[in-house]
Amino acid sequence: MTTDTMKTPSLRLDGKTALVTGAGRGIGLAAAHALAQAGAHVTLAARSAQETEAACVAIQADGGKASAGSLDVTDSAAVTAFVARRGPFDILINNAGTNRPSLLTDMQDADYDAVMDLNVKATMCVTREVARGLIAAGKPGSIITISSQMGHVGGPKRALYCATKHAVEGMTKALAWELGPHRIRTNTICPTFIETAMTQKMFTDPEFRRYVESRIALGRLGKLEDIMGAVVFLASDAAAMVTGSALMVDGGWTAA
Repeated sequence: MTTDTMKTPSLRLDGKTALVTGAGRGIGLAAAHALAQAGAHVTLAARSAQETEAACVAIQADGGKASAGSLDVTDSAAVTAFVARRGPFDILINNAGTNRPSLLTDMQDADYDAVMDLNVKATMCVTREVARGLIAAGKPGSIITISSQMGHVGGPKRALYCATKHAVEGMTKALAWELGPHRIRTNTICPTFIETAMTQKMFTDPEFRRYVESRIALGRLGKLEDIMGAVVFLASDAAAMVTGSALMVDGGWTAA
């Protein structure tokens, strides 16, 4: 191949269908907007139908294609029915997740069950159903899980959260080999602390904010827009040879 015949792979997603979980707010909502702006038809799923419906209206007003659905991803039967009814999906953004920061000695069994069930079990369940749909249809796909920098390091009061995100990283690497023969790519995006409505309260503590910013080489908290380009890249043909990888969007936290 000569240089005059080479073309950069497209970042466009026209004709693709995408499912985003936890899409009513924060990173999930930003991911839905990013995919729609790149041309995908996006299905926004969350427990709150009101939030996803409002998000669809906004995406459509911006010229995008979107539909909403109420889904509790911890209900495996509901996930199976939802994906069977609306899929197959070319792109999956596993975004639904939670955190209950605490010292290990203060952690309750209920905390463990809630965080593990959503961050690990539900993520694996949604991934399984989307993968089944793609394999049955003979289609390639891109499965992207919103992980965390805490999937690669540790942190105070983060033992449970780190356990779930390290699990997601291991799952992603294993699935790269399981799903690779079907042309289905699996990757993670690992953000640092992102300013969202959910994280806003913790940053009212000046000491905690200084600690976080001191660990980020770029000297600032992440913004939702910082995640959007990473989502489109991994979903697109520009990342056609990227699988089993973690895309760090951490401002240099894990480089220390």
